[in-house]
Amino acid sequence: MATFECNWCGRCCKSFGEFIKIDRQLTERDYFCRYEITNEHFQVHVAPEFAEEIDGDFLEFDGKIKGAQEKGCIFSRKNQDGKGFACAIYATRPAICREFICYRMLIHHAPTGEIRGKVIGINELKTQDEALARIWTEKIAHLPHPFGSQHNAVQHSHAPGSQVAHGHDSHLLAHIQGTQHTDDHEWVTNVITILAAYGYHGDPVS
Repeated sequence: MATFECNWCGRCCKSFGEFIKIDRQLTERDYFCRYEITNEHFQVHVAPEFAEEIDGDFLEFDGKIKGAQEKGCIFSRKNQDGKGFACAIYATRPAICREFICYRMLIHHAPTGEIRGKVIGINELKTQDEALARIWTEKIAHLPHPFGSQHNAVQHSHAPGSQVAHGHDSHLLAHIQGTQHTDDHEWVTNVITILAAYGYHGDPVS
């Protein structure tokens, strides 16, 4: 199993950050929040290096933070230690954030070990490898998936120019619809078998 490695891109925070709302401020660094899709309530504690910045934004938007959340989650901030974005409430982030993995399988070119693609959402492939893309379209994309029926019932929103459609992680779908996490082990096994037949190695992410 491959280990998920975050590259600090911040796309997940922009994706469902709009659904994380601050109900009220408790202290300078503590907030009571709500995840609108599941109506989950949770308390967060802001890391000290982001406290003043977030407190200022919260006051500026009069607690509604509408302007801030057009850009995603109010707790998503520029990474002070490097590139990309950091989570100001990482230690106390809600379950939806803890369980989300933005890609679920790495695909390597078997002879060289080079990463040629990533499987994201339910069964979407992101790759620049034309041969791999063709194999995925012709041999894998049509395979039945246990989340297929739920997926079709979810309203989707996609950014202009996005190369990937319906990029929902199965855990996210489960939270959106209140379903249990479905085991798709059989689907993963079939995908790995097909990829191997064409010289690729599928490595699921844990």
